[in-house]
Amino acid sequence: MPLPKKLLAELVGTFVLVFGGCGAAVIAAAYPQMGIGFVGVALAFGLTVMTMVYAVGHISGGHFNPAVSVGLAVGRRFPFKELVPYIVAQVVGAILASFVLYQIASGKSGFTLANGFASNGYGAHSPGGYSLTACFLAEVVLTFIFVLIIHGATDRRAPAGFAGVAIGLGLTLCHLVGIPITNTSVNPARSTGPALFVGGWAIHQLWLFWLAPILGGAIAGLLYLVVFEERHAVAVKQASAARA
Repeated sequence: MPLPKKLLAELVGTFVLVFGGCGAAVIAAAYPQMGIGFVGVALAFGLTVMTMVYAVGHISGGHFNPAVSVGLAVGRRFPFKELVPYIVAQVVGAILASFVLYQIASGKSGFTLANGFASNGYGAHSPGGYSLTACFLAEVVLTFIFVLIIHGATDRRAPAGFAGVAIGLGLTLCHLVGIPITNTSVNPARSTGPALFVGGWAIHQLWLFWLAPILGGAIAGLLYLVVFEERHAVAVKQASAARA
């Protein structure tokens, strides 16, 4: 598949993920009398990634997340030479989604960015008031779990056709745990889009939501490569990457 098509698929997939997940948080989570709450937001993130994996995953691999791309590259499932273009496409998709969401959300009287616009934060900006250390650890562990699920679900030994379901449910699980802690990132692109509109504290705290998820994704990729991956499969992937 030509790289431009893969990048467009990543941009679109990340757009839908951020628009669907953050849109649920901004617009529907606390809607009067019928708000979907934390569980609804967690499901929104999981459903968007699951549906986009099936929609465009066969084109780009369905990363939609710089931490996933890094984890797959470390695990030798994805060529390092495509890593930067993928991350750029993902961030652009997240920013575009945040822009559209802002245009919609600001159309209601009383809307304010002071509510956070689904940004991720720690300390005073953590939904539950969790410390920087707690938030950093949570993001590393949750991203590790998510990327490990992706490696396992897409392994050629795994049942065919169910990867999208496992990945979507995995992201839902991460959000069920992480929303009270950091508003759940596990995805630097998802964190970047809303933060650019909120500015101030959201930009100042954005470093954590790049560093921690990428670290967690890299650890998951390395663990799967060293411990769980078939040696023959690794050799085949290395040969394919060298020819690419």
